Amino acid sequence: MSGKQEPERVAVLALDGVYPFELGIPSRILGAADGRYEVLTCTVDGRPVRTNADFTIGVAHGPEILDTADTVVVTSMPPDYIPPWLPDEVTAALARIRPDARIVSICTAAFILAEAGLLDGRKATTHWQAADEFRCRYPKVELDPDVLFVDDGRILTSAGAASGVDICLHIVRTDHGSDLANTVARRCVVPPFRDGGQAQYIEQPVPVSGAASTAATRAWALERLDEPLTLSVLAGHARMSLRTFARRFNDEVGLSPGRWLIQQRLARARHLLESSDLPVDRIAAEVGFATGASLRQHLQAAIGVSPQAYRRTFQKAR
Repeated sequence: MSGKQEPERVAVLALDGVYPFELGIPSRILGAADGRYEVLTCTVDGRPVRTNADFTIGVAHGPEILDTADTVVVTSMPPDYIPPWLPDEVTAALARIRPDARIVSICTAAFILAEAGLLDGRKATTHWQAADEFRCRYPKVELDPDVLFVDDGRILTSAGAASGVDICLHIVRTDHGSDLANTVARRCVVPPFRDGGQAQYIEQPVPVSGAASTAATRAWALERLDEPLTLSVLAGHARMSLRTFARRFNDEVGLSPGRWLIQQRLARARHLLESSDLPVDRIAAEVGFATGASLRQHLQAAIGVSPQAYRRTFQKAR
């Protein structure tokens, strides 16, 4: 008798006007996870669907695969393709999703989930440029337009374009641990982890011509997370004044140096909780938190669980 686990079925629903890039993300990311996912693409009627580019896409499946999907990903479209109400065939397709299935939206597909009433009373996000319209149309949704993605249990929503990569890696990480997620990221040559709370919109992602970057200091800091990395220490390494360093760091990363350090320390702590049996106090020291209590406080604030509960979850996945 084989102990091999059956792959999770993921149905990707392509609607009229779909962005080709976003449509391909689930297959590319989840499909690189060592056979853990079976990714199938469908439309509401099984027919080819228009993209926002100068071509249509043919698919092999109709809405019937939604009946058996463990996860359903609804992909995005330009704002002018978003219907003011759901067409009957879209409503019928969404009604086929199992009550226990995970539902994921990429970018503007959050409008589709909200129009169907699936996001009422939930936290969610969408592309920051569409946030005002979203709030006007769906006041019952607790919208946060400043993050890359929101995991609200059964339903996950993400912001624009590349955040679809982030949310798919988050799914792999949640289901199977950080080692596999990191392997997938390396295969796809993408960053292995961007926290969902990271800023969506970065004012100045590329330094102006002739300006020094904080990238080297960030790389240097990642090798020394267990050390006391104050703003003065970081600015000194970058050979900048405190004010210049803080401003340039925020322009490049979208976060203050302090918040970025907390995120990196939490990411390292989560990896150690998943992959080792080290005591919590030891992990806290390894990643630069003063005490185990400090790690517990920051982890609780970030993802709402204790280190022990987090470790139990991922040990089961392992």
